[in-house]
Amino acid sequence: MIRTQIYLTEDQRNELAIIGKSFGKKQSELIREAIDRLIDQVGKNHREVVLREAAGIWRNRKDLPDFKSLRSEWNRG
Repeated sequence: MIRTQIYLTEDQRNELAIIGKSFGKKQSELIREAIDRLIDQVGKNHREVVLREAAGIWRNRKDLPDFKSLRSEWNRG
């Protein structure tokens, strides 16, 4: 792990202490868990945005083969 120093407000520090006691966790552990949740949330949102932006990017291309006819050739019956 890499040591990182952060500044918390007094209220944040007090709330973390209360939560830490009730869950039996150190404040540093709670902070790491919160950061992991944020990274997961932002990462999922970013993937969704990228997928939405990529949807239909080949729609107006004229240099591609007719995929419907190619797919119909793959059907066995």
